[in-house]
Amino acid sequence: MRIARFLAANFIFASLAYGAFADTLVLKNGDHLTGTIESSDAKEITLKTDYAGEIKVQWSAVKETATDKALYVVKTDKATVNGTVTAEDSIVTVHTANAGDVTVPLSNVAIIRSPDQQQAYENSLHPSLFEDWKGGANMGLALARGNSDTTNLAVGFNADRKTTSDETKLYLSSIYSTTGTPVSATTANEITGGIRYDRNINHMVFGFVSGDFAHNGLQDLDIQQTYTGGLGAHLINHPNTSLDVLGGVNYTRETYSGATVVGGPSTNVQRNLAALTVGENFMKKFGSTSTLNEHFYFYPDLSDTGEYRSSLDLSWVTQIKKWLGWQVTISDRYISNPPIVGTKDNDVVLSTGLNFSFSH
Repeated sequence: MRIARFLAANFIFASLAYGAFADTLVLKNGDHLTGTIESSDAKEITLKTDYAGEIKVQWSAVKETATDKALYVVKTDKATVNGTVTAEDSIVTVHTANAGDVTVPLSNVAIIRSPDQQQAYENSLHPSLFEDWKGGANMGLALARGNSDTTNLAVGFNADRKTTSDETKLYLSSIYSTTGTPVSATTANEITGGIRYDRNINHMVFGFVSGDFAHNGLQDLDIQQTYTGGLGAHLINHPNTSLDVLGGVNYTRETYSGATVVGGPSTNVQRNLAALTVGENFMKKFGSTSTLNEHFYFYPDLSDTGEYRSSLDLSWVTQIKKWLGWQVTISDRYISNPPIVGTKDNDVVLSTGLNFSFSH
């Protein structure tokens, strides 16, 4: 009997303690909800509960509320007030430790954050270099043996780190293909890669610098280096749709070897070009599983007007799982004046395969 009384007393004490140390919402219909307020804006409150997980409650349905722990109330003028919170009749009162009670009309509340969310927000303003990276790696492989003897390998990697003030992008892709019939030959050997850094000047305009690199064995291109700087604009900046346009100038250095140059023989050709850069980047999410990315750049030559280069990259990724998807990529590289005899002015590459996503 004593053990039963002891357990009952502890249960009652624990229940009272939980109620005393929980945030409370009193609804206009008389219901009481307890839990932990995770966040809020002027329209709804997100309450984390043990019995129903996270639930969202409209402010219009709330009669009054009280929090046990201090929250961060951000007003529409960006000022932040910290303290326990009570609210009644669309008036939010923050009980601060040093400034007393601060009253804020609900219409002037931009967001309310828990301490954990506030810490995460502050960390997002100044993340370390190794944080906030998202991206993926993709691989496609095709082999044929017997009457056909071919090998096709396509691999790629991309990573993106976006903060409130800047963005860094990395990419690398390679395609290699051989055939053994009727004679052994390499039918594709191309590697491209690059890095771009954007720095926001305001909510719409950004400055950027980039370095792009390419190798194409069938064009006898050992290395092409393109360094660009300029300005861009976020015409559409939404989590599901984005469109950036940009323009600037670039310097390109190319090295070709082991081929005949137009106008005479040579084993090593170097070209240094100055050109403009005009481009756009587009992203569109379709539902919760598919994403389209498109990048187009146009490089009109400044030293030899009428000549130009262009590049187009188009990719579609459909997620199978959170970390696994299927990717289809189309790349097009065009040069109006290929310097090597027998090489074509346009290269189109289509690849497909698995995509492995990551975030850190």
